[in-house]
Amino acid sequence: MDLQLKGRRILITGASSGIGLATARLLAEEGAHLALCARDESRLREATADLAAITDVVTASCDVTERASVEDFVGRAVDELGGLDGAVCNAGRSLMRTLDQTTDSEVRDEFDLKIFGALNVVRAARKALAASDAGSVVVVNAILSRQPELQLAITAAARAGLLNLSRSLAGDLAADGIRVNSVLLGLVDTGQWQRRFEDSGSDADFQTWSAVIARDRGIALGRFGTADELAFPITTLLSPRNSYMTGAALDVGGGVHRYV
Repeated sequence: MDLQLKGRRILITGASSGIGLATARLLAEEGAHLALCARDESRLREATADLAAITDVVTASCDVTERASVEDFVGRAVDELGGLDGAVCNAGRSLMRTLDQTTDSEVRDEFDLKIFGALNVVRAARKALAASDAGSVVVVNAILSRQPELQLAITAAARAGLLNLSRSLAGDLAADGIRVNSVLLGLVDTGQWQRRFEDSGSDADFQTWSAVIARDRGIALGRFGTADELAFPITTLLSPRNSYMTGAALDVGGGVHRYV
């Protein structure tokens, strides 16, 4: 199926690894042009060097919590690509802490990253996206936004706020013809989980170790997801073929959800 993304200009935050990088690769295969950012630009350029051979790629260092940094990145993307058709707000992390273990500074940092990581991008890109005939924003969020866990208390609260904000943005940006949708991920095999595995000291391999966690977390499919499995729904939400979908939250968690 042709997703009608050839020649479309898509911006992705947090693109140096994991879901952001997998999405960039899939979009490049679809013929999209890319504006990619991460905190470490040298790492980003190394990770995406092969993409420049098949499509136009703009890379930059960007702190998504700083409005001026995001505006500089978006401005450069618009100048070099000639506009924008889509944005993927992907920058994020999880803070594995109970409420008692979390400092006030960590609380503020989590809300800054989750809320401003999307809001700053939308504010900066709105004019360019409104000029497109298929403007779309995809916010990468988590099932935690609807289903909190004690070990991720503040991350869950921040993600719940982001889900609510994303729904408000969908209503606000509809007047400009811009769609806003969310993808809610569950447990995904990314760098964070690889680091936790290495720190665990387990004698098992990662697949066995992660399968135990998947079972304990109640994931129906019995395993972690992969970055590629998240990249596909993100890409389809950006597609002009999805032109009547906005304000939605797509659950991609292997059946881990407990909400109805």
